[in-house]
Amino acid sequence: MTDAALELRACPSCGHGLPVGAVVCDQCHALVYASQLEMLAAHARTLEAERRPGDARTVWLKTVDLLPAGSTQLAWVREHARALEINANTLDPPEAENAWTARVRAMASPKSLGTLIAFLVVYGVIFGAKFGAGFAVMIAIHEMGHYIDIRRRGLPADMPVFLPGLGAYVRWRSMGVSAAVRAQISLAGPLAGLLAAVGCYALWIGTGVHIWADLARAGAFLNVLNLIPVAILDGGQATFALGRVERVLLIATAVAMGIFFHESIFYLVAAGAAYRLFTKDEAAQPSFGVLGYFAAVLIALGAVMHAVPGSGFFASHS
Repeated sequence: MTDAALELRACPSCGHGLPVGAVVCDQCHALVYASQLEMLAAHARTLEAERRPGDARTVWLKTVDLLPAGSTQLAWVREHARALEINANTLDPPEAENAWTARVRAMASPKSLGTLIAFLVVYGVIFGAKFGAGFAVMIAIHEMGHYIDIRRRGLPADMPVFLPGLGAYVRWRSMGVSAAVRAQISLAGPLAGLLAAVGCYALWIGTGVHIWADLARAGAFLNVLNLIPVAILDGGQATFALGRVERVLLIATAVAMGIFFHESIFYLVAAGAAYRLFTKDEAAQPSFGVLGYFAAVLIALGAVMHAVPGSGFFASHS
């Protein structure tokens, strides 16, 4: 056990007293050293991204004494450490690589590029070439919001994979990352989508070309839809960082927006948040910061939809 670990005598989550050597609180069942695990995991992932498997293995092994015996997390760390050891013994020392070169190489991965091209083709067929291409690009911007936020935290992530007709996703490993950080990463996609929608709105105002109004409203609508607090959507992931009080405030915010903007999509956000009052997955340490982030993005998306005449996904040109 590390010296830092031996210093803790109370659970950081609930304040319950801890016996010497405890790594899980017997009161709230939270990992006692969650913050230390998060920092170690972030450091290890940064080393992996820099192609330094030996150093990454050393850091991962520092988490062993901070995880409960027999846990899936501990088993994963030990297995991952073995894989890194093999990698460190077989990998040739990498040549120095410019940071921008590494980013371009990642963006040019065959899987990401191939699925993006298929994405553009499918939406072009469904919506027409111009709108379809613009809509696909806006989804790509949303996914890059997740990717950039993950990478700026020093965490490894794959470039977005696009599923024509279904959406897209960014794969990354969240072990050791707090609920608040996971929520912020989830909300980074809708934030990027908001910026794209605002850009399209500005182009519509500046040029009068209706395609930009179409894209602004469709993009804003899609990102509000993505904020409904159900499991597979970004709003569902963000809600894990909220407690009961924050969820009630989110319901109130969404209902108020539905009334103010006359957009029924916000009632679905409220309904999703209401459902999450009964799922018994409230955060041990609720974050008002995440609630503020969630509400701010939701309100700004509503403002874009309100500024572009139309109903739901479609803009009106009358």
